[in-house]
Amino acid sequence: MATKRVAVESIGSYFESLTDPRDTRNRRHQFLDIVVLAVCGVVCGCDGPTAVRRWAVARAEWLRGFLELPNGIPSRDCIRNLLMAVQPEAFQKCFQQWIAAALATDGTARRLVAIDGKTLRRSHDAAHGLGPLHIVSAWAIEHGIALGQVATEETSNEITAIPVLLQQIELKKAVVTIDAMGCQKDVARDIVAGGGDFVIAVKDNQPKLAAAIATVVEKHLGGEFEALKHRNHQTDTRGHGRRDERFYWVAQVPPDFAAKEEWPWIKAIGTAVRITTHPDGTQTDEVRYYMLSRFVSGTRFGEAVRGHWGIESMHWVLDVTFGEDQTRTRQRILANNLSWLRRFAITLLKRHPEKDSIRGKMIRCLMDTAFLDEVLTLQGN
Repeated sequence: MATKRVAVESIGSYFESLTDPRDTRNRRHQFLDIVVLAVCGVVCGCDGPTAVRRWAVARAEWLRGFLELPNGIPSRDCIRNLLMAVQPEAFQKCFQQWIAAALATDGTARRLVAIDGKTLRRSHDAAHGLGPLHIVSAWAIEHGIALGQVATEETSNEITAIPVLLQQIELKKAVVTIDAMGCQKDVARDIVAGGGDFVIAVKDNQPKLAAAIATVVEKHLGGEFEALKHRNHQTDTRGHGRRDERFYWVAQVPPDFAAKEEWPWIKAIGTAVRITTHPDGTQTDEVRYYMLSRFVSGTRFGEAVRGHWGIESMHWVLDVTFGEDQTRTRQRILANNLSWLRRFAITLLKRHPEKDSIRGKMIRCLMDTAFLDEVLTLQGN
């Protein structure tokens, strides 16, 4: 993936399509100035408006090089009120334009897009009857790019959030991976209708489909489906004293597939088996079933399955590096926008070629404005 230079002074231009939600009276600070301050502050590790304000005061001279700041650095409340007023979907679209302007993708490649949910565990507000905020997000997993997110009040609402998220991202030439929560007919239909393909886990929340896939696998293993067109792939990895053997099997849907009429978008089924040998010599195994809209190679199926769980590393970074799981932000729009800023910060930090951890790069951004400039403008990629 090639990258072209984005001038730091042009960053504000990506937010010009946003309507300033503030009252026209007493606007002392420029709308775009506040938005850019928030972006820069979160990339440097700020966890909210108070920290963004502190960071901006310390870096005021550098910021004046490309921001107007007619009345100095805005207050914490000014930053907070703006992030509480900007609608998350419109806010995210501006960042998507930023990424699109900076990255030139290979038009022939089918990118892997993982959709998964994450709960902000300490964002509950018992006094107002609010549970923890749950964020369903989409990641281009091969490049670590945040594509979009939708906030819900409950984990179970992930089923309704996924179709909304699919409407916000580019599905053409994408292979979308989702866990069993997203094994829904409307999800499969929408992905195919949008020009994409899917690799979706199947469990007992769709018992008839799971039974149909299990039957095909069992008949194949029993030699009844010798002519069934299928592909295989396997890997053998070792680390931390443990050995993981993974076996991937993907086959075209047979003519008599029991769920064919109910799930017409399914063109192939897959099985992923993992056998783990632990340091004490004991073994455990795990078998997962998948539905696919395309008969892909065994290797690509394996990449999709393993790649989906790679999103957990993004969640780990959000919790350990950005402290997202500990955030006490209860106001929903503010929490949603700050959550998105963290995901976009990971995108920018991962894109920088410096061989360092996300946290290491974040600290360098905090200490060195020249490095921060490189991260913000996607230099060196």
